[in-house]
Amino acid sequence: MTFGGDLSSGWVLAAVPHGAAFDTSADGVLTTPPGTRPQAAALARFQQLAVLGLDRLPDRTDLDDVVLVGSRPVALGCALELCRRGATRIRVLTSRPDAPIGRVPRVECVAAVEQHSAGMVVDAAGIPHRAAGLLAKGGILGLLGTPDPMSQLPTLGLHRAGWTVVGMHELTGGLACYRDAYTTAVAWLMWHLDPHLVDGWCRIVPGEAAPAVYATLDGTGRPAAPVVIFSWEQS
Repeated sequence: MTFGGDLSSGWVLAAVPHGAAFDTSADGVLTTPPGTRPQAAALARFQQLAVLGLDRLPDRTDLDDVVLVGSRPVALGCALELCRRGATRIRVLTSRPDAPIGRVPRVECVAAVEQHSAGMVVDAAGIPHRAAGLLAKGGILGLLGTPDPMSQLPTLGLHRAGWTVVGMHELTGGLACYRDAYTTAVAWLMWHLDPHLVDGWCRIVPGEAAPAVYATLDGTGRPAAPVVIFSWEQS
């Protein structure tokens, strides 16, 4: 994702190689209101995924106690969106007890969840079979993370337990919905969360450091901040 613009005129975002130029009037380009900080603009991109995904839930879905599998950027965006929607308790299943996602209001990081106990589970890690094992009878499973092409769900168990499985890919709606979801996320982050909290989930590094940062993403040396913003600003 590449940003362009400035703080006075807002930001525009497009899915092009990092640092590349792009046409700000092209279809699919997202815009932010004037005064939007780059941290909020970047974080909103992950919350946008959850806005679109959670919009696909059945009517009257209970958000009182949601289990969220994963603690990386997609999960963080989902936790933020669940918070915006009024979820009263969000249990994040993660092996990292000090994960930054734990700073989201009403989030509790847990190392384990009892099998077949949760009424709603959102998989944000791309491990749907693990998430499915947590569902109670009649539960809802949201697939927000991108699963491995070879991953499978226990269809016999799904049939007998009466689960509802909701695919949450971001491009299932139209372009208007896509843009509206991003605008919703940006506005909420800007007006309802402490900017220091938002900034704490992001790290801004010089664009020339991108290769070194990318090399750490699959290892233990990856940045602690869930969202990394590369800056190619001219000095």
